[in-house]
Amino acid sequence: DGSGRGCLCAGSWGAGPGAGRPAGEMQFSSAQARGKHPWLSGDRRQLYPHSLQFYLEPPTENISLVEFESLAIDRLKLLKTVENLGVSYVRNSDQYNSKLESELRKLKFPYKALADDDYEARRKDHISHFILRLAYCQSEELRRWFLQQEMDLFRYRFSQLTDNLMQKFMEHVDLSFEAISEDLKNELANELSTSTPGFTMSKVKEQMFYKVGLADAVDLFRARRVFIKDGFAYVPFKDIVAIVLNNYRAKLSKALALTARSLPSIQSDERLQPLLNHLSHSYVGPDYSVQKNTGKISLEQIDALSVKSFPLCMRQLHKALRDNHHLRHGGRMQYGLFLKGIGLTLEQALEFWKKEFIRGKVDADKFDKGYAYSIRHNYGKEGKRTDYTPYSCMKIIMSNPPSQGDYHGCPFRHSDPELLKQKLQSYKIPPSGITQILELVKGMHYQLACQKYFELTHDVDDIGFSLNHPNQYFTESQRLLSGGREPKKEVINSGNTQQRNNSQESTNSNSTLTSSNTTTDAELEGLEAYFTED
Repeated sequence: DGSGRGCLCAGSWGAGPGAGRPAGEMQFSSAQARGKHPWLSGDRRQLYPHSLQFYLEPPTENISLVEFESLAIDRLKLLKTVENLGVSYVRNSDQYNSKLESELRKLKFPYKALADDDYEARRKDHISHFILRLAYCQSEELRRWFLQQEMDLFRYRFSQLTDNLMQKFMEHVDLSFEAISEDLKNELANELSTSTPGFTMSKVKEQMFYKVGLADAVDLFRARRVFIKDGFAYVPFKDIVAIVLNNYRAKLSKALALTARSLPSIQSDERLQPLLNHLSHSYVGPDYSVQKNTGKISLEQIDALSVKSFPLCMRQLHKALRDNHHLRHGGRMQYGLFLKGIGLTLEQALEFWKKEFIRGKVDADKFDKGYAYSIRHNYGKEGKRTDYTPYSCMKIIMSNPPSQGDYHGCPFRHSDPELLKQKLQSYKIPPSGITQILELVKGMHYQLACQKYFELTHDVDDIGFSLNHPNQYFTESQRLLSGGREPKKEVINSGNTQQRNNSQESTNSNSTLTSSNTTTDAELEGLEAYFTED
């Protein structure tokens, strides 16, 4: 019933042997069914013999909706951290590894391969992967993001294994490659040394080499990092991670495509689909619906604040409103809720929008009859009395893209790169900073591009938090400008330093998922019906 009292039988999340139902299908059953799985009473360590896996077998136990959501949120936090660290640090560097291990510890995912008592961590890793696989198979963009972060996470965890555990894991996933004999290695020593970067003759003699089919070693072959002979690659043990990753990528990519085909069966379940949608557009943090500074910002301050403390999306909307004395529906929703979040009272919002609109083609009477109702609706004073919350970055990035004549959306996601470059130049962003921002945009790291914009406009080297919400941007900007923390002038790492996913104190100790807008789509329709007139 969505309350968490029922249990979710996640028996068919992908193409696993004996699944019995179409991939991705969910079944709800009573809590009593939990004790019926025979393996629960046996040695549970047999279920997860390794701390690492390819996620080939879907989970088959029953879990409550509450646990379903909690496991998914924690993995999403982990993958967001993986994304941030991958942009901020060199992968596999000491800083990267230590910060990622710290996050794995904090969220209670497996991080030490030799731990014998981490069944719960391994179980969490297994189930949470399959939940997010369901949530992130729904579009090409989501699939691409999920695949990249899972690949980076796997690369880190595999690289932390000892040589012996690497060998055992490869045998476990049927990647047992033939080690070449000492005689053959001596015979090919010159070629192996010449073709393998960083390998002297003495190092060739120390390292074990494997004979691998060319199809499995395609990444090493493209990078010219391996000796090829008669259709086989001769791969040193230290580079075997590339082979394993290539195999994992192929399996996960195929699994995501298969899961996507099964979406109709999931979408028909009214209890699951909202959860999965919220996860793929999710934001975990404060909803900015109640502000301590409500009423403390005057309307006269907004122009100056838009330049100093608004994220680029809101600065763009404010400028368009001032220039055109009007915003279309999407812009009014996005900007209106942001202004509510920074502290505008209902009375201030009515005055602000009315003053601007009557400077254009809307007279006072038309405003009072049409637009005023929708503003009161935003503040929970009309209709269902829902207190609407400001949009998060993911909500803005993933939904309702702007069309011709619109100014809402995320400029880093929705703007043409050349137009974005011109806009940044007009805001006096230095050329080197623009290049960095455009590189992040090219890599689809839109929130990290916004973080870089914050750093450049506030003259700091490290913002010290992971940016997930426009109102968070405003709050942190005001804190910095009012002396809440000192700008950092010393040069540190060339990228952003650790982006702790949700380092805001605000992750609220209960770690519950805050939808990018706490209302359901049905409730939003009620609001939009009153706010659609252009």
